Amino acid sequence: MIKNKIKSVFFILLVWTIFIPNSISALENQDLPLYSESFILLDAQSGQTIYEKNSQVQMPPASITKIATAIYAIEKGHLEDIVTVSENARNVDGTRVYLEVDEQVPLIKLIQGLVINSGNDAGVAIAEHLSGTIDEFIIDFNSYLKEEIGVQHTIFKNPHGLYDPEHMTTAEDMAKITRYAMKNETFMEIFQTSELAWDGQTWDTTIVNHHEMVRDKEYEGISGGKNGFVQESGFTLVTTANREKISLIAVTLNAMSHCLIMGSKILKLNWLWQMNILKIT
Repeated sequence: MIKNKIKSVFFILLVWTIFIPNSISALENQDLPLYSESFILLDAQSGQTIYEKNSQVQMPPASITKIATAIYAIEKGHLEDIVTVSENARNVDGTRVYLEVDEQVPLIKLIQGLVINSGNDAGVAIAEHLSGTIDEFIIDFNSYLKEEIGVQHTIFKNPHGLYDPEHMTTAEDMAKITRYAMKNETFMEIFQTSELAWDGQTWDTTIVNHHEMVRDKEYEGISGGKNGFVQESGFTLVTTANREKISLIAVTLNAMSHCLIMGSKILKLNWLWQMNILKIT
């Protein structure tokens, strides 16, 4: 089915990179139609841009914001800390892990709920724990992103990505943030988790990663991912993958869906790969 084909774009690009000589220059010379307003494909090891479209244009990121919140919390917090959930966190809009007021939760568990189940309530609880208030957190958070990661065009107004007209980033900055975060083992362990048992005060369940390629074992080599959506941002997505010595980061902003469509030439390459004309051993 065409849906399955277009979801495989990450591995299409991996095949292109591995098997076609001068692949980076070849991609740069292609006019590939992208059904996403902004896109970047980055070599995670060198930081080199392989392909991009409007990657320095500021756009709302939705829940991929949580990648930045997670690495900030891991580096600046103490993972064994016990966090007391506030009413403010309990009542946040959007996707939640159903925290209750005064619930006691380890910081590491909140980060897991933030990334895997995209819990906005976990994001607020983390922010308040680290800085006391959301306003103070935003000051600390943006300083960290600029001074320690080196982003140039990002300003975050909350820890979760719910829409704010001033909450903006670029595909390039999100790739930089992800590349930085990938160096942290704790982050990567959470980032690639497909599902996790969740034992909450009032919510016992198994949380499942919202990124389909992370939770679907069909996509060998996927090393992590985070998706997002609010009406104002469209669909946003960060995906990382490894094949042999290749490590890639892809970021899309304001896409039509979480499936990235790269055009007939790439789909043809995917077909050749699926027919075992091209093989990765």
